[in-house]
Amino acid sequence: MLETSARLLRLLSLLQAHREWTGADLADRLGVTPRTVRRDVDRLRELGYPVNASPGTGGGYQLGAGAELPPLLLDDDEAVAVAVGLRTAAGNGVEGIGEASVRALAKLEQVLPSRLRRRVSALNEFTVPMLRGAERSTVDPSVLTELAAVCRDTERLRFGYRDHDGNVTRRTVEPHRLVCTERRWYLVAWDLDREDWRTFRADRIEPRPPHGPRFVPRQPPAGDLAAYVSQGVSQRVYAARAVVRLKVSAEEAARTVGPSDGVLEPVDGQSCLLRTGAVSLEVMVIHIMLLGCEFEVVEPPELTDRIRAARDLLGRAVEPPK
Repeated sequence: MLETSARLLRLLSLLQAHREWTGADLADRLGVTPRTVRRDVDRLRELGYPVNASPGTGGGYQLGAGAELPPLLLDDDEAVAVAVGLRTAAGNGVEGIGEASVRALAKLEQVLPSRLRRRVSALNEFTVPMLRGAERSTVDPSVLTELAAVCRDTERLRFGYRDHDGNVTRRTVEPHRLVCTERRWYLVAWDLDREDWRTFRADRIEPRPPHGPRFVPRQPPAGDLAAYVSQGVSQRVYAARAVVRLKVSAEEAARTVGPSDGVLEPVDGQSCLLRTGAVSLEVMVIHIMLLGCEFEVVEPPELTDRIRAARDLLGRAVEPPK
């Protein structure tokens, strides 16, 4: 009995993690026969889980939205409370749980009956969050769950993308992962038209379904996607780039340097390197000064010239004319 229960939980987990499975694939994953898979699927249905089956050689099993929530999990009020909490965490970039919230919300909304989805949507539509900081971008949670779903199901994504000036271009990509910071969400994807990896701000994405077809995932552009996105949004997009040695530990510097501000590399317990970018070296001088710690320029040497010019300008502003 315990073995059967564990297998049912494993089967349910597989159905939640993938849009559709063939009976043979499920049997292989579970180490059982296709006949046992059919019996287990029937058992899940008896427990209230909406498992759809399509006949034929190309058919398979799919977890669908049911008329009622599976028993012994959540009642209606609990389901709404969890969905609203996940939406809040996902949309507002709660540190440490944002990406997990999107994955959990995608699974929950997949099985929410329509009456509960309407209640959750109403709460989301008529609730105004008071966010900290003007730079935080707001993302429709339904967009995040849609992006998470196409990443999970390896389906091509078509969307309109709005740039900084408000111009919209049509993009077709193979989505790979969502990456979140405290203030923004980013989609890492292979751009089919440009034949290269690109990073897109999620709040500027307007999905244009239908999505598909399925694709074979490519090798990601980096092992550490968080560092890859951080480097892209803080350096690659800017004309001026620099490396500065901060005379504080990397841990202390991280309290003021966010992922979109630059990439920190520890040197020793008392210093670290900051790789950053800006629209110009003059702006970079201000950016570095606002960090409030001692530093020295590693490269480029032109940044040192801009710092001297700023020093002279500030000196003339505070010294009385002679």
